[in-house]
Amino acid sequence: MENKPAITYELIHQCKQTGARRGVIHTPHGDVQTPVFMPVGTQATVKSMTPEELKEVNAQIILSNTYHLFLRPGHELAKEAGGLHSFMNWDRPILTDSGGFQVFSLGQLRKISEEGVEFQSHLDGSKKFLSPEKAIEVENALGADIIMAFDECCPYPSTYEYTKKSMNRTTRWAERCKKAHQRQKEQGLFGIIQGGFYKDLRKQSAEDLIKLDFPGYAIGGISVGEPKEEFLDILKYTTPLMPEDKPRYLMGVGTPDYLIEAVIAGIDMCDCVLPTRIARHGTALTSQGKVVVRNGTYEHDFSKLDPECDCYTCKNYTRAYIRHLIKTNEILGIRLLSIHNIKFLTGLMDKVRIEIENDNLANFRDEFYRKYGYTK
Repeated sequence: MENKPAITYELIHQCKQTGARRGVIHTPHGDVQTPVFMPVGTQATVKSMTPEELKEVNAQIILSNTYHLFLRPGHELAKEAGGLHSFMNWDRPILTDSGGFQVFSLGQLRKISEEGVEFQSHLDGSKKFLSPEKAIEVENALGADIIMAFDECCPYPSTYEYTKKSMNRTTRWAERCKKAHQRQKEQGLFGIIQGGFYKDLRKQSAEDLIKLDFPGYAIGGISVGEPKEEFLDILKYTTPLMPEDKPRYLMGVGTPDYLIEAVIAGIDMCDCVLPTRIARHGTALTSQGKVVVRNGTYEHDFSKLDPECDCYTCKNYTRAYIRHLIKTNEILGIRLLSIHNIKFLTGLMDKVRIEIENDNLANFRDEFYRKYGYTK
């Protein structure tokens, strides 16, 4: 038992219609039923929601952000508090990203070298440095169940030469991350497959990282502004390259159609800031499509947000009332929409798991798209 990995994956069923996977990820803080949507708690909190509310909407695992927590409050403080779980009062699994995506989003404010990335803090302009070793030091201190290797995320579009150089550096950084990882019994370190929109590079990245034998793998560098056709092409090409006996994670995806397509491609985990971000702008995800509740058309609409939803928001409040809250900048409006939007996406994945077990996911997708207003 002493050598049991921190993270293991158990395959329960594969959909006969689509090949989608129904499984369980075993973690030190409990099991995660997959496929799963992970809400994002960037600053060690899912914006406007308490841990109790997250449990009520069946958030099995949440994601926190290494870059932001490195800048403030600092990983030393989180470690002093007993780790992220204790600090934020969350006793279910947590995943921390490596900070790579945020650092590379800084554009002109960062300088990449083989050693790591020097960047200016977006808070005060002070110079900071993240290397693979430093990222792992921060993630070890934060203490999440799943931690991500430090990678370089290419912008879209990028040249073949730049993408290849970046992909090879990501592999070298992954090796350094593995060597630096100090808490292998408590935390599973995942590798991130890069390679942009070049299939030979994706294949090379996957092969190189699989040799390093991580307990799980992610696809990074897609859903970064490319057309949906290119997204789907690379997703469907890359996912089968990943090990079947380990979790497969697609980073930064949260719209209902992308979630369903990811699952059909063989993905087990997705995350996105989408549900809370659009809530702050007065938008709800519903079974009939998006509802921009701040619009004037809902001023006298005393129905609930979604006729098929039983979340706290839908049980107790009307579109007209939520519109009033959003228009008057009341925090409660954002909270109610956040509760509903996260419940919508976790509930969607609950249904997806059932449909996989029933070998009916393709039929479910078609019916969902029809009601939501998507065209295939």
